[in-house]
Amino acid sequence: MAMATLTIRNLPDATRLALKARAAAHNQSMEAEVRDILADAVAARSDFVVDWIAATASLRGDFEAPERSPARDVDLS
Repeated sequence: MAMATLTIRNLPDATRLALKARAAAHNQSMEAEVRDILADAVAARSDFVVDWIAATASLRGDFEAPERSPARDVDLS
């Protein structure tokens, strides 16, 4: 697989320093840190709602609604 090279121009010093600190915190080079950030940014995201529904599948069951009394009349005059 071919690897691409990316050059980023006009990177603000504050951004470069933040990347350097973040890379150091993750014990890796700035280049590796930027690769990880870019890969995460473009990675396919799962749908939270779909995942949540699937996770609650085991909680589903046949439940009966409780008996309810009829609604009271309301006088709005």
